Amino acid sequence: MNDEQYYAIALTRMTGFNAAMALQLYRTLGSAQAVYEHRGELGDAMPDAAPRLRESMKNWDEALRRAAAEMEFASKGGIRPLTLNDEAYPERLRHCPDAPVVLYYRGTAQLNQRYVLDIVGTRHCTNYGQDLVRRFLQDLRQQCPQVLVVSGLAYGIDICAHRNAMEQGYETVGVLAHGLDQIYPYRHRDDAVRMVRQGGLLTEYMSQTEALPNNFRQRNRIVAGMSDATILVESAIKGGGLITCRIAQEYGRDVFAFPGAVGMPYSEGCNKLIRNNTAALITSAQDFLEAVGWQTAGSQQQAVERQLFPDLSPEEQQIVGLLQQTNDLQLNVISVKTNIPIGQLTALLFQLEVKGVVRPLAGGTYHLLAH
Repeated sequence: MNDEQYYAIALTRMTGFNAAMALQLYRTLGSAQAVYEHRGELGDAMPDAAPRLRESMKNWDEALRRAAAEMEFASKGGIRPLTLNDEAYPERLRHCPDAPVVLYYRGTAQLNQRYVLDIVGTRHCTNYGQDLVRRFLQDLRQQCPQVLVVSGLAYGIDICAHRNAMEQGYETVGVLAHGLDQIYPYRHRDDAVRMVRQGGLLTEYMSQTEALPNNFRQRNRIVAGMSDATILVESAIKGGGLITCRIAQEYGRDVFAFPGAVGMPYSEGCNKLIRNNTAALITSAQDFLEAVGWQTAGSQQQAVERQLFPDLSPEEQQIVGLLQQTNDLQLNVISVKTNIPIGQLTALLFQLEVKGVVRPLAGGTYHLLAH
């Protein structure tokens, strides 16, 4: 059992799922295990802690029992609890003022990819909105293949973003408002299963947590916080997508919106953000890339790879290029993504190790060394 995961899960129970309180305790003492070890003298570490909090943090018995059960559920379900101190925890989210102490993740995507983009919008999207998402991701993939697409698995724009991302070969992560023992809405179950293989599912909620209305508002901060930029595609004058945009702006992230026809109900939210200068207007992937300055595919990336690793064969360059996009991949994942047979790949990785380009890690994982 991973002790830090165990105590982090228990800490969320002890604080009544008050993310801000759990985070304050975590950051003050440095880890969830340290919070547990100092449970009897919290006043020494946090002089401003209320007497009620100090008293409530003394008895962890029930919280630890629930944490042990959750750890067992996660182990059986292929779910990885990610704590704030875990390298795999979304780095962009880690620095947010209300970051969850622990996240539950099931999937294959690296959550700290070079570029992370969330696409959100109304649950009642029109054909216009669906076409915008499809064309945007199609064009973005051709120009910038190193993007993780994030959304909320909801009806409308969310599921449209997930499906089109997978169709274009992107990995995509759905941030859920409930535990990983269920999928809501159930109609998106097949999509969720596919996403586990081509992206993942992420939540701050333990199993047996229902999809309550407030949970959706809470999960929006994760969608915004783990992303470099937020794109709003169709929204009424009020809606969850607007909440995500507001949070993204508060986090200092880029916010964009596609304009819509004047007077159309599901264009009002986008047009208002653009009119108030709280979102930048975009009409294409090219607009977006020029605004954020992300490096595009092609000659620039190839030139960088040749400069960094001038003595590599084309096959070795292919492996290095993959690890530059997503580092620390297992042998079988590298084989699938490069289409290089395992036998040949093993020999190539050995040569890269000899050249000081990669280093093998535990579990058949390979790490690209900095040059």
